[in-house]
Amino acid sequence: MPEIEVPARYRGPTNGRSRIVVQGDTVRICVDAADDEYPGFRELIFDAKGELRRFVRVAVNGEVVGNGAADVRLAAEDRVQILASAAGG
Repeated sequence: MPEIEVPARYRGPTNGRSRIVVQGDTVRICVDAADDEYPGFRELIFDAKGELRRFVRVAVNGEVVGNGAADVRLAAEDRVQILASAAGG
């Protein structure tokens, strides 16, 4: 089953867990599965339209995925990293 790596700033809903093993064959389905177990997780990753939030990036097996990241197909052994960009000025 795919594994999601959760950055420190998004671990509130996961009760501090840095890794979540979920069932799913796309990034979106895996995030939804994580939200089923850890309510509030999806809201950190996706906006109300179902798009990745502005400062969220996704990598699969260490490679950053660009547009359409939510619908990237996953294999059971894949590792999904949620990357939280920081903004400031």
